[in-house]
Amino acid sequence: MNISDVAKKTGLTSKAIRFYEEKGLVTPPLRSENGYRSYTPQHIEELTLLRQARQVGFNLEECGELISLFNDPARHSADVKARTLQKAAEIEAHITELHAMRERLLALAAVCPGDDGAECPIIKQLAGGCR
Repeated sequence: MNISDVAKKTGLTSKAIRFYEEKGLVTPPLRSENGYRSYTPQHIEELTLLRQARQVGFNLEECGELISLFNDPARHSADVKARTLQKAAEIEAHITELHAMRERLLALAAVCPGDDGAECPIIKQLAGGCR
């Protein structure tokens, strides 16, 4: 299977596939005599796993760990579950931070007259009350 076929089956671009290969995240494909990559169903599974793991927030390093677990027949589902729950906790913490940021922005906007004047409580507060 060539890279364009793999791209269609995985929903990734050829460029992304080559990037993931370059980073060592997937099993290197075999090369034909003319240098073209030759992919197997295992590559499709690895790349699909990678794409979907990225969609739920795993970073490249974490995706590499998941691919390693995918390729390890002696893996324990408890390890995969622990990594997944850890990622969910990180996302929850990030959501909490984002909510706090939003509330601060709304509070800043609430004290600003938003008129044509130069006096801006938002700028003043962000600058630490200076000026």
